[in-house]
Amino acid sequence: MQIQLAENYGFCFGVKRAIKIAEDNKNSSTYGPLIHNSKEIARLEDDFQVGLTDSHKVFKAGDKAIVRTHGIQKQELEELKNNNVNVVDATCPYVTKPQEIAQNMSEAGYSVVIFGDEAHPEIKGVKSYATNGALVVTSSKELQDIKLKEKIALIAQTTRKVEDYMEVANYLIPRYKEVRVFNTICNATFENQEAVLNLSKKADVMLVIGGKNSSNTKQLFSISKDNCADSYHIEDEKDLDFSWFKNKKLCGISAGASTPDWIIQNVIDTIESKID
Repeated sequence: MQIQLAENYGFCFGVKRAIKIAEDNKNSSTYGPLIHNSKEIARLEDDFQVGLTDSHKVFKAGDKAIVRTHGIQKQELEELKNNNVNVVDATCPYVTKPQEIAQNMSEAGYSVVIFGDEAHPEIKGVKSYATNGALVVTSSKELQDIKLKEKIALIAQTTRKVEDYMEVANYLIPRYKEVRVFNTICNATFENQEAVLNLSKKADVMLVIGGKNSSNTKQLFSISKDNCADSYHIEDEKDLDFSWFKNKKLCGISAGASTPDWIIQNVIDTIESKID
């Protein structure tokens, strides 16, 4: 059986940047998971003594707090700074941008609509920057019974599918006087989604490697499943079931933006050791 990696996969710019920041700040803690990959977080703790704290209120004056890649809520960031906590900001620049847009558009009198998962830390952070509030939706159906201002600013979670975002934009544009659509889906998301689309169309079996709580990995898996019925979302080699590969000729592999190379290689090595 042949194994083929997607043309683009794995660590994105923002994650690489955050990992480097964490490695350069030993004996510190992140507020919330730095990235959505528990194996890499465990490595940072074991090798660099970078811990994990679930509440920003735990940090005291003089402590070093690393802000996670997905960002945090505006009021939490201000509270950390007001308490003289040494804030090391590892927020991905692709996440900082929609935060700025939400604040600027809200202050300019626009209704801010965010396409994404309201429970996701990135969206919690972006929403908090909208001075006059924001509406978070996952589809155009959620907009049907809502009356917005005549001026709307539309923002997307950085890891969403482009087609789904356009569906929301196409619903709003003919119904309101002014709709400003901001392309806040990051380049790595575009490239990884296109790559998994192309590979899943020709693979007999697909593996998408990444954390179970990783939004961008879930999106990759959804695309893969649409084109290859035998698609599986795994976190590492321990999740493999070798019956998946019976009578298969081509195994395609992709990975989420928070999946380190060492996990991907472990998966490949394990398959090759068991399958001819």
